[in-house]
Amino acid sequence: QVQLVESGGGLAQTGGSLRLSCTASASIFSINIMAWYRQAPGKEREFVAQISKGGSTDYANSVKGRFTISRDNGKNTVYLEMNSLKPEDTAVYYCNARRTLTSYWGQGTQVTVSS
Repeated sequence: QVQLVESGGGLAQTGGSLRLSCTASASIFSINIMAWYRQAPGKEREFVAQISKGGSTDYANSVKGRFTISRDNGKNTVYLEMNSLKPEDTAVYYCNARRTLTSYWGQGTQVTVSS
């Protein structure tokens, strides 16, 4: 079992920046994929970014060039650096950890971008 705790959310202005952190209760060294998803009010949860065990990254088109995902295996932490924020980035952001047969979710952290 892996518990994930997100932090770093809050209020930002359009064009501003925030950095989200996701700290795991166990080593993430062997976790295949660490990812971020988000869910805006009235919408389904959507993929934002992911990073593989080997460091390969992938991003949703809507955040490509603005968001950067990284991982620090020594700290069991994954980060999401968010720049040039837009009001449409407002959502609850969730951390996800995926092994071959299991998937874990954090409780989420609220990000609100004001116009």
